[in-house]
Amino acid sequence: MSVFRYAIVRKPAATFTNGLTTANLGKPEMSSVLHQHTAYCEALKQCGLTLTTLEADDRYPDSTFVEDTAVLTNKSAIITNPGADSRKGEVVDIHSTLSRFYQNIDVIEPPGTLDGGDICEAGCRFFIGISERTNEEGGRQLARLLAKEGYGTVFVDIRGMKELLHLKSGIACVGDDTLVLIEALADRPEFKEYNIMRVKPEENYAANCIQVNDAIFIAEGYPHFKSALELRGYRVIALNMSEFQKMDGGLSCLSLRF
Repeated sequence: MSVFRYAIVRKPAATFTNGLTTANLGKPEMSSVLHQHTAYCEALKQCGLTLTTLEADDRYPDSTFVEDTAVLTNKSAIITNPGADSRKGEVVDIHSTLSRFYQNIDVIEPPGTLDGGDICEAGCRFFIGISERTNEEGGRQLARLLAKEGYGTVFVDIRGMKELLHLKSGIACVGDDTLVLIEALADRPEFKEYNIMRVKPEENYAANCIQVNDAIFIAEGYPHFKSALELRGYRVIALNMSEFQKMDGGLSCLSLRF
């Protein structure tokens, strides 16, 4: 398991409610958005991370979801080319910020598209979701870059799965050999080598959890999944994510951790 020391976050834009979404859960309430984001940042700090907080950028309503702009390893940063045209400009500030921490920075080039939300690291392997936002060319470019560092890669085609915008909407790695998976993914052959924690369909949103050093962050309000983690001995931090869920966002989306 990687030990994280740093995280990059970005304050939600005043235009956040104009962002992309398929959730049909109503418009976020901005005071709650800001409160929930602050609580998330405080939880990262409590787990020992030093935060770099970027100012809100109203040009990009979705820009608080910084995960989509980069894929990070122990040795390098890979700047993505987001699949949504309205988000492509977000990578400029992220590239500049990551240059303070990484000497090796690569870039996904057109016609490849890639969102960080489609990339799940699991030990020495990365799962690459092929989705509406990440195309096969983007996945191939990322796979070549990761291979240089000795990582294996596995493509997971989620096109046509209406319950998933990004791969990590339905998968998380909690320890190098354990995957959290929604039922729609749990029996896929790509994951057969792993220990599987299945998420009940009514708690699908909870699958987007993140391990941050000795804790696992989960969305608040999913008691079955919370109990399952605690029975395995994990320290669980439950955070209210209701306003970000309205915009197709989850816990992993709100930070770049390294």
